[in-house]
Amino acid sequence: MQNYTRYEKARIVGARALQISMGAPILITSTTIDPLYLAMEEFDKDVIPITVKRR
Repeated sequence: MQNYTRYEKARIVGARALQISMGAPILITSTTIDPLYLAMEEFDKDVIPITVKRR
């Protein structure tokens, strides 16, 4: 897992939560149905298919 700044983490989790709320497939098994919590769990398990490009 790469070290992300808190701003990068917020952007990744927010973008993934939006994807989940719009019907994207969930990449983990979880008991919650809240898109934000699902996105945070996916981030913690390092399965979010989003990359960060730095200059």
